[in-house]
Amino acid sequence: MEDKKKILLVDDEESITRTLKLFLDRRGGFEVRTENRGSQAVRVARDFRPDLIVLDVVMPDSDGGAIAQDLGEDPELQSIPIIFLTAIIKEQEIGGHGKAIGGGVHTYLAKPVEPDVLISHIQERLGV
Repeated sequence: MEDKKKILLVDDEESITRTLKLFLDRRGGFEVRTENRGSQAVRVARDFRPDLIVLDVVMPDSDGGAIAQDLGEDPELQSIPIIFLTAIIKEQEIGGHGKAIGGGVHTYLAKPVEPDVLISHIQERLGV
């Protein structure tokens, strides 16, 4: 049996997490958990132990940057790659279909993100 990569989707917009989860489930090879409250993201990550986190930047109850910082300060979670989703910037502003910024540590994708583009970045970050 193939080992599925665990993906945690964190976005306050349920339509986004629902759509991306559906796409990843249909694609296969992933075990996906969603969380629509940014304030719960670190707790869920501790419980779920994802291989990668897709994280919204701007949420009403918690900032994606602060969540990433909290994850980075946790020795058990700090090595989890993060792909940020943001509506703050446009695809044209980051040079096309996603860009690693901040020294290449994290990838930022502009919303709305095409599912195939997200899959490509997930595979790249996980080396699969």
